[in-house]
Parts: sequence; structure tokens; C-alpha cells
Amino acid sequence: MHIQEIYTVHSVYREDMKIRGYLFGHGEKSACIVGSLRGNEIQQMYICSQLIRALKELEANGCISAGKQIQVIPVVNSYGINVGRHFFGVDNGDLNRAFPGNAYGEQGRRIAHALLENVGNYIYGIQFASFYMDGEFVPHVRMMETGYQNTSLANLFGLPYVVVHKPAPIDTSTLNYNWQDEMTAAFSLYTNRNQEIDEQSARQAVAAVLRFLKRMGIIRYESHSGYISHVLYEQDLSDVHAGAAGIFRGLVKAGDDVRYGRVMAEILDPQEGTVRETILAPTDGIVFFAHTRALIHQGDTVYRLVHRLHE
Repeated sequence: MHIQEIYTVHSVYREDMKIRGYLFGHGEKSACIVGSLRGNEIQQMYICSQLIRALKELEANGCISAGKQIQVIPVVNSYGINVGRHFFGVDNGDLNRAFPGNAYGEQGRRIAHALLENVGNYIYGIQFASFYMDGEFVPHVRMMETGYQNTSLANLFGLPYVVVHKPAPIDTSTLNYNWQDEMTAAFSLYTNRNQEIDEQSARQAVAAVLRFLKRMGIIRYESHSGYISHVLYEQDLSDVHAGAAGIFRGLVKAGDDVRYGRVMAEILDPQEGTVRETILAPTDGIVFFAHTRALIHQGDTVYRLVHRLHE
């Protein structure tokens, strides 16, 4: 294993912020895995740390294929993590909305530029990302519909779902979108936690990445076959919205099977404790996303459902 410094943010009042890449093997830039871009992505950083442990062992046993190089960047926004802030601490910007960056721009855009310069030449790019809504997902692979996406490759991770997302204008400034612009086959992996560590889904994510690297001939590794992934288009998911604000009492979680009319959640009056709204399942399906915060606003997305396919 070799450690390289990708970029350094110098600080007058605290330790410099150094973005480090952990390199395994030598030769063709085969795969790059990126972890925490935001300060609340603790699970994503943890998964990368476990990947580094696994790849160190594989390299020591001669299991990195000849002529292949893997890079893992576990954390980019360490300032945000240190102070518990979602955004980058210097300019309060979202680093995953700063690409392709600018070498002479604001600090966040300089970081994005340096990162993309470093990772842009890899054949496969894997990002452990988080969603803009608070909640938990069924673990899945997400791809931007840029014309370069390849769902057959995404199936090789062996996760339950592959989701194809049609990018909105704001998505053009993300790492995934710009990676694909660099002709890298880019994938975003989502587990069911961000700020807390969930061991089960972290192990599933590590296994998925190692499974993909094995199937692409980058490592030699014995793995289970995983799931036969179901490909979804994001616009086909059913969104369930809150009709009232208040305290949220969720009764189902991500991965649960629900039937039409089942009570999925209640929204309580925060002062009187009465039920303001009972949320019912609008269709038979599987809970793909579930809101998890204690409070909810009117109009927020409470659940996203995968329609059940009837024979």
C-alpha cells in the first residue's frame, strides 16, 4: 500500500486538511473508490476504511491482479466531519455540488478540481454517496442517465437494486456526473445510514465492491454471488408525501413489504400528542426509502415505494 497526498488545505489556526489516497497494486488505473465528501457521511468513511483493511490483506497475499491499480479516498471533507457540519467548513459549500471545480476559484471548487484531476483517469469510479433527504434506503447502486451509463456493469455489484436517475441541472455539478464526462464508468453506492455506522449494510457494501472488482478482473477474491439486481428508473418509484407537519412516528422501514391501505406512519401534534395524519400505503410494494427524523414538514417525502410486480 502506498499513501499519496492529493490536496492540502492550509490553515492558520488548526492542523492542515490533507486529502489522502490509498493506492494498491501498480499499473493501469483500474478502479477508484471515494468516500465522504460531506461532513455527515460517517458511514461512507467507515466503509472505505474497511475496504482499505481488506485490500491491504489482499495485496499482502498477492491477490491484486498484475498491472492493475486501485485507489481508495476515504474522506475528502475532514473539516466538516471534525466539526459535525454537512457542508465544507471554510466556505460552507457542498463539495458534491462543486464539480468539475476550478483551480483558481473558491476553496471548495479548488478541492473539487484537484480531486477530479486525480481520479478522472480511472476506468471505474465508485462513490459512497448520501441523499439530499434524511432517511434510510435499501442498499442500491445509482447511476446518472448521461448516455454513458451501463446498467449491466452496475448489476455486477450484486446489490438488490440498480436505480437510473435522469439528471437535473443541479446534478451536473456532482462527482458522478463529471466522472462520466471523463469517460469513467461511475457508480454511486447507497447504504441505509449516513451519520451513524450500520455494520450490516457496511459489510454488504464492502462485499459488493470486492465482488465488482473480482468480476472485472482487478482482484482475485472468493465471494458470494449476491443479488440479481432489479433495475429501476427513479421516475417509476411512488412517492408518499406528508400532508401535515409534526412529530413523525414511522411504522415501517426500508425493505419492508407493504400492502395497499396498510398504516405506514402517523404524524402527531407536537404539543397535544393527537394524530394529525395517518399515512396509508397507496399501493402494494416494497419500501425503498423511509424518512427517519423525529420531525417532518408538510409536503416532505415520507416514503418511496417500489411497485409490486403481479404475475
